[in-house]
Amino acid sequence: MATASDVETLLNYHKDNEDGSPPHPTYVDRPETYERPSEVHKVLVRDVRGKENQFTLDVNGFQFHKHTAQEKDFVDDAQIQDGYYKETEQLLKDVTGASRIFIFDHTIRRKSTDSRDSAPGSSPLRGPVQRVHIDQSYKAALSRVPHHLPEEADHLLQGRVQIINVWRPIKTVRRDPLGVAEANSVDDESLVVTELIYPGRKGETYAVKHSPKHQWYYKSELSPDEVILIKCFDSKKDGRARRVPHTAFHIPGTEDAESRESIEVRALVFHENDTLE
Repeated sequence: MATASDVETLLNYHKDNEDGSPPHPTYVDRPETYERPSEVHKVLVRDVRGKENQFTLDVNGFQFHKHTAQEKDFVDDAQIQDGYYKETEQLLKDVTGASRIFIFDHTIRRKSTDSRDSAPGSSPLRGPVQRVHIDQSYKAALSRVPHHLPEEADHLLQGRVQIINVWRPIKTVRRDPLGVAEANSVDDESLVVTELIYPGRKGETYAVKHSPKHQWYYKSELSPDEVILIKCFDSKKDGRARRVPHTAFHIPGTEDAESRESIEVRALVFHENDTLE
């Protein structure tokens, strides 16, 4: 049964090219390549507030966690990397029991003309992504280990490897919240590999085709003292959640609300003593 804070909204899903060709590559330094064919589907996004503890990374692929950060404004990249990264590493160790964390990047989403930025343009700001996606394909997720940690990759790949995003509001979210899909409601057949081209290397993301089976969730009015842990990849193949589609989405009636501000940290999470099966 839907509650008052559940949201009926439209989500942008992948649309196959009419000629049957694969999706065109996305080039990280060419914003004009970010857009691709999509089709809109009406979905119900259920509010988990008050039921947060029912959802876990290994069962559902996402988890909500209360966590107060020392960093508040997120306007200085060096300060974020020196301070907030350490806080996030410890959070991930505490929640997952991982033996090692390696944070490989972060994205801040807010208005591009924010006057608080000490060096505008030094770290490009991006608006919320309103397209259902997963940040890495299975193949691309594993390739990040030798890319970032080449001397240790052989050893680290013998154990369990995850990629987990830590998504935190900078202000309480009033519009364009983040929705996450229950991992087990999304079959691998819904996932479409899309090349992501960096200067000097190739990666892959997953676009997602619609299915009425997909079950969507969010947490209403998420505050800066709350985070969403999003599992983008897990090498363990024992039936637990391995990846989670996610997207920003529109809540009808919030058009005049304050723009969303958030930071998303992406981390390789290693369990060196855990097996892959």
